[in-house]
Amino acid sequence: MTRFLCALATATLVVASAAAQPAVLPERARPDAVNAALRDRLDNLLPQLMRESGIDMWVVINREYAEDPVYLTLVPEPVFAARRTTMLVFFDRGAEKGVERLTVNRYPFGEYYQAAWEGGDLDAQWKRLGEVIRERDPKKIAIDTSRNWPFADGLTHALHERLMEVLDAPLRSRVTSAERLVVRWLETRTALELQAYPHIVSISRAVIAEAFSNKIITPGVTTTADVAWYIRQRYADRGLPIWFMPSVNIQRPGFRCESATAFCGQEGTIQRGDVLHTDVGITYLRLNTDTQEMAYVLKVGETDVPDYLKRALATGNRWQDILTSNFVTGRTGNEILAATRAASKQENIDATIYTHPLGFFGHAAGPTIGMWDNQGPTAVLGDWKLSPSTAYAIEGNVKVALPEWNGQLVQIKLEQSAIFDGKTVHYLAGRQTEWHVVK
Repeated sequence: MTRFLCALATATLVVASAAAQPAVLPERARPDAVNAALRDRLDNLLPQLMRESGIDMWVVINREYAEDPVYLTLVPEPVFAARRTTMLVFFDRGAEKGVERLTVNRYPFGEYYQAAWEGGDLDAQWKRLGEVIRERDPKKIAIDTSRNWPFADGLTHALHERLMEVLDAPLRSRVTSAERLVVRWLETRTALELQAYPHIVSISRAVIAEAFSNKIITPGVTTTADVAWYIRQRYADRGLPIWFMPSVNIQRPGFRCESATAFCGQEGTIQRGDVLHTDVGITYLRLNTDTQEMAYVLKVGETDVPDYLKRALATGNRWQDILTSNFVTGRTGNEILAATRAASKQENIDATIYTHPLGFFGHAAGPTIGMWDNQGPTAVLGDWKLSPSTAYAIEGNVKVALPEWNGQLVQIKLEQSAIFDGKTVHYLAGRQTEWHVVK
């Protein structure tokens, strides 16, 4: 069993509270799991992606307080920031010798990188970087500059100028954008990561189930803000950072939800008969979740969710099925969006689609499949092609007219984390097919 799996296995020994919740690793055990996955990515995935991208040298340079977005995905824990000026150099020596990983830094990274320079003089550091590049004579020198992808645009203007100063004219002519390599590195999930990802998503979903229950909600007393802050505190108590503030909102008869409205729902005190929605996302072992689920607060005398709301949720699930059935390797995000919208329209489903990649970031690198404020093609990001072993937040909503609400629309807002294996989309920890119920 690898160190990664051993570290994860110890999580079963951790008891976070008396409530039944998926276990999490103590802080001290997390670096072993993260670093085992990092070593696997550096050893096995990076060479494959560099060759796929036609890049034989990749140079990542950043400074403390201005970290490159990709930087923390390349270095071992516990690392929280770049130290002074930090330089990473990856050079592909071919299939037999593999990718050389070098640092030109004041602070090296041990076994993960070979130190090509260790010192304190900034001018000497830049000079040595120029020598390292010149000695290897790469065909292409990929750097993190991109007009369209923020993830691949981490090299600051001043650092770019300094790099050009230490390269002679022939080498400067070989400098190119690492855009494709960065996106592929960020969007690809490895087998090791996929062993942990379902557990990570289950942690997120379990807290939602707890929050949408009588343990937390007292109708007529508890507010949406109370529930949102409970969710945030619950994650914080378990050492799980959130990457956006959890939201909770209410729909009920009289809270109008027109077709032209982007999002339906208001904040306030939760009452019986309310439809509730939440949107939450956590980061654990460097992987992110993004989850939206729905709840219903029973009226006095009710013992179950009304059938008309069950049908509305089923419509949302049908929309998810239409979307995921259109995931085909090599299709662009725009093509998946167009096909899903057309099929939804055929079935009279009023759907809005804003599905996005998931991984090291919550809104991650890869094909954009619609945006909440743009249901047409998205330039560049929507033109990116779907690849296997990539993760997504299957996100969107459907609006359903309810005769029981005098024709008012209810908006079923759903989002679940999933993996595309090249043929099929699999939900990492299931999806919501039944309402959470507050009794």
